[in-house]
Amino acid sequence: MISIRRILPVIAVLLLALAATCGQAQVQSVPQLGRDYVRLDPPRPVASGDKIEVIEFFYYGCPVCYELEPTLARWIYNSPGTVVLRRVPALSSENWDNFAKLFYTLEAVGQLGRLHWPVYDNFHFDGVRLNEETAMGNWVSRNGIDKEKFMKIYRSPEIQAKLAAARQMIQDYDIKGVPSMVIDGKYVTSASMTGSTLALMQVVGQLVELAGKERGK
Repeated sequence: MISIRRILPVIAVLLLALAATCGQAQVQSVPQLGRDYVRLDPPRPVASGDKIEVIEFFYYGCPVCYELEPTLARWIYNSPGTVVLRRVPALSSENWDNFAKLFYTLEAVGQLGRLHWPVYDNFHFDGVRLNEETAMGNWVSRNGIDKEKFMKIYRSPEIQAKLAAARQMIQDYDIKGVPSMVIDGKYVTSASMTGSTLALMQVVGQLVELAGKERGK
């Protein structure tokens, strides 16, 4: 039988080592300016009032954005009521326009909450070419949306105006790639900066806390 007196010193050493490791991990997890995020100077105005605005710049055709979606959805579900998520489709070329128009049209017909994630799933997992108008029209019809009404809005000047506003935001926030996140008009981070989607959301959470402290919350 092993004496408890003999193993207690060993346990103590292990606990000290674990504490040191945890402390080191906490230090390493602090986001670094210039590596994990950049600070906007001057800060950009927010549209969230007294709440902290988190903007996601994304592209439906981006596999990393698709990977981020469940993590982001869980994060925003569990986030405090002081945070507001705003999604903006990125537009790097005309080839990206159809997905951006799909996003804004789903929003216009009140179906974005129901179909945002299925767009990702059906495109990446099922191979439905939702960036092509014919496939898109058939898809919205299968999902209970009036196809003619949808396509009329999709091609409307109002949707084109939203695309123009999105392009301007990408320029204003100096977005280099997707997925990128802007926190409270002050901080920009991305999966490419943090190294993974999980690390991205960890940094976003920390920057939200920092923004809250700067607001005096």
